[in-house]
Amino acid sequence: MGIRERLLELKSSLPEQVTLVAVSKTKPVADLMQAYDCGQRVFGENKVQEMAEKYHQMPKDIQWHMIGHLQRNKVKYMAEFVDLIHGVDRLKLLTEINRQAKKHNRTINCLLQIKIATEDTKFGLKKEDAIALLESEVFQDLQHIHISGVMGMASFTNDSDQIKTEFENLKTTFDILKKIHPGMKIISMGMSGDYQLAISCGSTMIRVGSHIFGARHYT
Repeated sequence: MGIRERLLELKSSLPEQVTLVAVSKTKPVADLMQAYDCGQRVFGENKVQEMAEKYHQMPKDIQWHMIGHLQRNKVKYMAEFVDLIHGVDRLKLLTEINRQAKKHNRTINCLLQIKIATEDTKFGLKKEDAIALLESEVFQDLQHIHISGVMGMASFTNDSDQIKTEFENLKTTFDILKKIHPGMKIISMGMSGDYQLAISCGSTMIRVGSHIFGARHYT
């Protein structure tokens, strides 16, 4: 089964309210164009430089999502075109995104990354820190960002009960934060191995790579 067949099969199985982000990191433009020709318009990359290169080579009706951990000094390279930044885990990063978005006279959509996994290697805000961020005076002054929702990554485990609990925790956190910031609509959780479970727990956006493009090739 090729990219086209896998993508169409996946899309046909998704509820209407769920947005599919095709995770295209390490994949060549030719592979992305196969997905594009099937109607896919939302692509996720985890390296800014790779995303910028693909942006310049591909059609301009694509929504580019930055899904990897983001360093502040890299924001300027994508501020002109990025549609959604998934992994915002600190106020200083949000301030820099706002500063760069202002230079291009645009508003950049962002998701607050919430730490739901047990591993220390996973990034994210605690629920209390996310609340404090949204209620801070600094945040109120940021006119060129829009907090569209939350993102979370479950633990790397085969224990589906643990993953389900972590997804449910993210949904609960979203509900709490939405009362403070009613503009939130997106819950980005679920990847190739667990997106169906994520959807059943309330996900509105899934990040799927290998299930569409096959195994990744790292150089």
